[in-house]
Amino acid sequence: MSTRIGLKLPLFTVDAFTRKSFAGNAAAVCLLPKSEHVTDDVLQKIAAEMNISETAFLTCLSSSDSFEKSSRFGLRWLSPTNEVPLCGHATLASAAVLFYCVGNSNPAITFDTLSGPLVACQCKVDGEEFISMDLPLNSPVVVAHGEFSDLIKVCVGEQLVKEVQFSSRTGKLLIRLDDSVTRTDLMNLQPQVDKMVDAERSGRVRGVIITVVEAADSEHDFASRYFAPWNGIREDPVTGSAHTVLGPYWSRLLKKKSLYGTITPLVKNPLSSLDKLSALARSRKYVVTNCFHSSAVFEKGRRSSYRHER
Repeated sequence: MSTRIGLKLPLFTVDAFTRKSFAGNAAAVCLLPKSEHVTDDVLQKIAAEMNISETAFLTCLSSSDSFEKSSRFGLRWLSPTNEVPLCGHATLASAAVLFYCVGNSNPAITFDTLSGPLVACQCKVDGEEFISMDLPLNSPVVVAHGEFSDLIKVCVGEQLVKEVQFSSRTGKLLIRLDDSVTRTDLMNLQPQVDKMVDAERSGRVRGVIITVVEAADSEHDFASRYFAPWNGIREDPVTGSAHTVLGPYWSRLLKKKSLYGTITPLVKNPLSSLDKLSALARSRKYVVTNCFHSSAVFEKGRRSSYRHER
């Protein structure tokens, strides 16, 4: 006997951090109407079926609220395997859907999340529409010598490691490779992603950032890659949450408030971070089937800020 679930939910797929369709980092955005009670099990099944790094679920906070008129919403992010505490590109995607697909005309929207309230604002600069978005600051700390050694080994192999730090709030382990390691070396690095989960089963680590400093004569300050198999994500092409860790780390080391970086190898274009993270997203109002495509430019704000263009 088969079971049919009579459930119809508005669902959008959004390409964030890009000016091109089918590029950048995709997120799904699902609007949960007040009239529908959807269990966590069903939400996880939807995220698993979408099978992209994160699916965002938006809810109205009271029976009198609406997606078209309200200025505050609940927001959750689910990977294909579990709920995550923070996702930058899916937050940007959620704001884009509300502002440009649903037609919410509020100048600012607040999302209540596991990481606290996050604010996305509509603004316009030189005739172009933007979404400014604040994300939290997650400074990492140095880990004890020998800690996570098995995980580090499967991540970087024989590459020399300069420093290892950990952000307990995000569960992200930051591995900085020796300064002799170039961006090209990082791009060609082949971490044993399938062995990462077995190498670290304490539950503390939920993602690994591998990063290098750029050459002194480069226009970039740092490069990075991000892996999260604990969340069902082998490698994330562009991740806002990782830059809430990378921003304060490199800002402190390089003594700079404005940083210019690259994400390799999936996205080989500049992205910059400050020691506090806010995002300005240049968004386009075109929809293909159920897809809204947005691009993001991250600039200096009240929190860490980064720039990404393709």
